[in-house]
Amino acid sequence: MRFKCAVFLLALAATAQADWTILSTASEPGRNGLVHRHVVLENTDGSGRVNVDLAVFSTKSCTLRLLQNDGGADSLGAMMRHEKCLAGINGGYFDENFAPLGLRIVNGQMIAPLQRARLITGVLTASRRGVQIVRSREFSRRVEVTAAIQCGPFLLDRGQPIGGLNDSRPARRTFAATTSSSHALIGVCSDLSLAELAKTLATPSLADDLKIERALNLDGGSSSAFWFARENGSAFAISEDKPVRDFVGIVPK
Repeated sequence: MRFKCAVFLLALAATAQADWTILSTASEPGRNGLVHRHVVLENTDGSGRVNVDLAVFSTKSCTLRLLQNDGGADSLGAMMRHEKCLAGINGGYFDENFAPLGLRIVNGQMIAPLQRARLITGVLTASRRGVQIVRSREFSRRVEVTAAIQCGPFLLDRGQPIGGLNDSRPARRTFAATTSSSHALIGVCSDLSLAELAKTLATPSLADDLKIERALNLDGGSSSAFWFARENGSAFAISEDKPVRDFVGIVPK
C-alpha cells in the first residue's frame, strides 16, 4: 500500500510538471557569452500558449548591477545603453511616492532596508559568491553583497513550484532565476498567473540543458520590461508601460 501511494505521488508530480510543453525555441547570441532564448509553450490541455524570453548568462563571467531610476526619467533601454549593460530587466516594487519597497543594495550601499512582508519573500543578490536567490529570512549582511533587490513571491525552490501561489490573476510577468550550474537568467513572459509562471519555469528544457533551481517574481504587469544586446550591436526589447523605480542589469565581471 505504501508503495502504491509513492507511485501515485510521483505520478501527480509528473502531471504537475507536464502542464506546459515546449512548441518551439529560438536562440541568438549576445555579448560576453550571453544567450537570448525565445520559447513558445502550450498548455497540455490546449487551452493557451505563452511566450517566454530569457537572457541566460554564466555567473563566472558576468554579474548583476542594481540601477536606480529616481523619478522614473529613464526607460530600461536608455538605462541599459548608458550603463553599457549586456541585458536587463525591470526591478522590484515601489510605493506611490516612488520609494522602493523592500531591500535595495546598490554598489555595496544599502538604499532601502530589508522588510518582512508576505509578498516580498526573496532576495536576488550579487556578490563574490556569484548570483544567488535567497529567502528573505536567509539574507545576511555578513556576506559582502554588491547588489541586492528584495521582491517576490518565491516561484521555485529546488526546481519545484511553490505551493499556494495565486492562480486567478494573469498578467505579464518578469522574474530572475538561478540554475544547478554556474548560470543564472532573467526573463519575461506573456500573461500568466503566478502559479502558471511557476509551473512554466519548472518545464524541462525551458533554459536548454540548464535546470532552474530557484526563481523569484519581480514587479510585473505594466512595469514589465526586458532588454538584450545582440552580438551585432542591435537590441531585442520589450518596453515597460509606465515609469519604473529601478532596473537589474547584467554586466561583465
